[in-house]
Amino acid sequence: EHTQRRVEASLPFQMTAAQHRCTSQIIADLCAERSMHRLLQGDVGCGKTAVAACAMFAVALHGEQAVLLVPSALVAEQHARTLGVWAAVLGLDVVALTAATKGARRRDVLARLESGEGGVVVGTQALLQPQVCFKRLGLVVVDEQHRFGVAQRALLGSKGRRQHAQPDLLVMTATPIPRSLALSLYGDLDVSCIDELPPGRAPVSTRWLQHGDLGELDDELRRVAVAGERAFVVVPRIDDSEAG
Repeated sequence: EHTQRRVEASLPFQMTAAQHRCTSQIIADLCAERSMHRLLQGDVGCGKTAVAACAMFAVALHGEQAVLLVPSALVAEQHARTLGVWAAVLGLDVVALTAATKGARRRDVLARLESGEGGVVVGTQALLQPQVCFKRLGLVVVDEQHRFGVAQRALLGSKGRRQHAQPDLLVMTATPIPRSLALSLYGDLDVSCIDELPPGRAPVSTRWLQHGDLGELDDELRRVAVAGERAFVVVPRIDDSEAG
């Protein structure tokens, strides 16, 4: 409880009741004897990253390492910058590793991970490479869990595992999943749901369009841009890529 208060107080904003509740559930799992397997679900903008940050900071403060696995280098860089600012308040460092991490910088990062100096780590599939080793990996957080398979999560979890158990696992998704379906898809995972948006945060509108609706998409994007808002277009992958 003391650790939770400390990590929540380090954030530059007050957590919502839903974020606090989910953080409490995760912290309780981290303190349990069995390894955690938990799904954190919530709409875009609900603050899943802040909850995951509290969990990672709590693990790092207790001398273990925590990893955040994300689907792209751009997302990794964004998270590393944000988490780095938050972690500095607690005296923690954030280490980033992607396919773009090269040369002396890469060697330095790998050495820090193996020595345990890197307590909070953000990276892409580059973290799954054989050269990456951890001294005492306590928590694996997987963002956009549908982008990574069971084998990939298991591979990361096997790196520098703790003496008596696999690292705790927290997977996050913004895909709305009814609880009954979540239990069917992720029967081995406990489920936490952030069902509240931070104050002033407008709900996100999500639409599914087919190829023939591209003209309508252009109009909608133009309207959103003129209003000073943001829009994201998500499309299926066209070509295979090894970039991480």
